[in-house]
Amino acid sequence: MSIRSPLLRGLLPLVPLLGFLLIFFVYPTCRMLLLGVSGGPAAAARFHELWAAPLYRHVLAETFRISIGVTVACLLLGYPVAYTLTFAPPRRANLLLVLVITPFWISILGRSFTWMVLLQRAGVVNQLLLALHVVRVPVPLVYNLLGVYIGMVHILLPFMILSLYAVMRAIEPSLLRAAENLGASDWQTFRRVFFPLSLPGVAAGSLILFVVGLGFFITPALLGGGKVTTVAMLIEAYIHQAFDWGLASALALVLIAATVLVLVAYNRLLTVDRMLGAR
Repeated sequence: MSIRSPLLRGLLPLVPLLGFLLIFFVYPTCRMLLLGVSGGPAAAARFHELWAAPLYRHVLAETFRISIGVTVACLLLGYPVAYTLTFAPPRRANLLLVLVITPFWISILGRSFTWMVLLQRAGVVNQLLLALHVVRVPVPLVYNLLGVYIGMVHILLPFMILSLYAVMRAIEPSLLRAAENLGASDWQTFRRVFFPLSLPGVAAGSLILFVVGLGFFITPALLGGGKVTTVAMLIEAYIHQAFDWGLASALALVLIAATVLVLVAYNRLLTVDRMLGAR
């Protein structure tokens, strides 16, 4: 294949980016993961320890529970927002879209520290609840699982909204008008026309948030206050405190394998749904 071919000409601008990713991401990641399977009997002992110790099973299950819970919460909160964005007048929709994107201008670390201040016992949220007589004493909103959920939902919610909004914007309004002309109510139009057509956005947003949530480190570490442990936090502890790179690499491999299994099952389920829908 000559360099004049359209395919090569299209790939040439990507060579610097691909080289950068290969050197600074792919190679270090592969080198790190190889530590988990190198060493023969030592590698087998690592994986046996991960399988036998209840601690690791509990942390892995906790990580998946947090990721799934955050994904579901973002879907329930993000769907109405994306729906409002889709049907709002252009000027109002642009304003709402700016508000959705604005959190991206602040780092995850900054947002996590902000939630620590807002959610503490003497923070703004507790003071507001006390002023409204919703509670009589300050509620523990931080340094626990609830604080982790609040922080992660706030950080990941824009990704869900944008994924849903991109798909909802592509739905033809003529299909909704056709359903209304055939006598369907607003609820029937939404349930039987709009919602099924928005499911690709639901699937894409849920998949993105689930995978990203599995690797979250900063927010659970800060807002969990040491009472919530995820796999990413264990990996960090084994690298920077125990200096056990082999066990950290084995943990990373287990997390990647579990994630891949979930993705394969997810893709399989979507394929079955498409087949049933086609029939």
